[in-house]
Amino acid sequence: MQEKTLGELAEYVNGRVCGDSNVIIRSASTLGRAGEGDISFLANIRYEKQLLTTKASAVIVGKETTSAPVPLLIAEDPYYAFMQIMVLLHGHRKHKKIGISPRASISDDAKIGVDCNIHAFVTISDGARIGNGCIIYPCVYIGQNVQLGNDSIIYPNVTIYDGCRLGNRVIINANSTIGEDGFGYASHNGVHHKIPQIGGVVIEDDVEIGTCCGIERGTLGDTIIGQGSKLGDLVAIGHGTKIGPHCLIVAQVGVAGSTNLGHHCIVGGQVGIVGHINIGNNVTIAAQSGVINNIADGKVVLGAPAIDAIQGKRAYSMIQYLPEMKQSIRSLQNQIEQIAKPAEPDSKKPAEQ
Repeated sequence: MQEKTLGELAEYVNGRVCGDSNVIIRSASTLGRAGEGDISFLANIRYEKQLLTTKASAVIVGKETTSAPVPLLIAEDPYYAFMQIMVLLHGHRKHKKIGISPRASISDDAKIGVDCNIHAFVTISDGARIGNGCIIYPCVYIGQNVQLGNDSIIYPNVTIYDGCRLGNRVIINANSTIGEDGFGYASHNGVHHKIPQIGGVVIEDDVEIGTCCGIERGTLGDTIIGQGSKLGDLVAIGHGTKIGPHCLIVAQVGVAGSTNLGHHCIVGGQVGIVGHINIGNNVTIAAQSGVINNIADGKVVLGAPAIDAIQGKRAYSMIQYLPEMKQSIRSLQNQIEQIAKPAEPDSKKPAEQ
C-alpha cells in the first residue's frame, strides 16, 4: 500500500484540488465508511447528502461545491479517477511466482511460454499453446490444441475443452467451463438425439469471466466473447452465440444459442435471452427481463417480455392499482346493464279499449 498526498493523486488523474492539497491519503473507502486517511468518491447523486457527513480525508467529485467539509479532488469522471487511485494505492492481486510445479501434468507436445507460473495438479494436453506470463492455478484442465494468449490468469478448477482459443490478458475465475458441448439435440419419436458440436469457443483479448460460468462451443461455427467484455458469476452462453466487444453481462444471465449481441451492451442480472435473435449496439436490458425479440441499437428495455423501458415503467406502475380497477370496471358494467335493460310494463296502467 502506498501513501500519497491529495495533490499527487490529482496530478496522477489529471484532476485538480479544491482545499488542502497536502492531506495524506493511504487508502480508499465509501462515503459512509471512510475515515481519516481515506479518499472516497461521489459519482451518484443519490449519495450527495453523505458528502456533508463523511469522515473521509478527501472526496473525488465531478464538480466543485462549497458545501463539502473536506478537500475535494475535481475530476472529469469521478468513478474512473477512483479506479485509477485504487490501482495506484493498492494494486491488483499479486500472484506468487512458483514457476512450473513438478506436480503439474504437461504433455510433451504442449508449448509453454516464458515466465509462466503453473501450479500443482494442472493438466495441459497435447498440442496446447500457452502464452508468456500466464498464471494457471491448481486443478485446471486445458484440453487438446487449446490456445491461451499472453498474461492470462486461469483460477482453480477451470476446465477449457479442446480447440478453444483465448486471447491475451484473459481472466477466467474459478470453476468455470469453456467449450462444453452445446445444448443441441434432435428430437425424434420422443427421443432426444445428441448433435455433435464441432465448433469452438473464441475468447478475445481482455475478457474476464466470473465463477461457475458455462460457455458452450458452437454446433458448427464458434461461440465468440468479444474483446473487453466482462461476464459475472453463473452466466450461461449458448452455442454459437456472439457477444460483441466491451459488453457487461451481470450475474445469472442466460443467453440461448445463435444469438448476437452488439458492442457495449449491458445485461442486468437474471436476464433470459432466447436464441436466434439480434440485439443491437449500446443496448441496456434491465434485471430479470425476458428478451424474446430483436432489439434495435441504443434501446433500453425491461420486463418479461422485454419492452421499451419508458413504456414498461408506465405499465408496471399500474400493477398495484389493478384490483381496484377491476372492481371499478365490474361496477360500471353492472350500471350499464341496468341502463340497457328494457323497462317492464306497468301492471297498474289500465289496458287500452
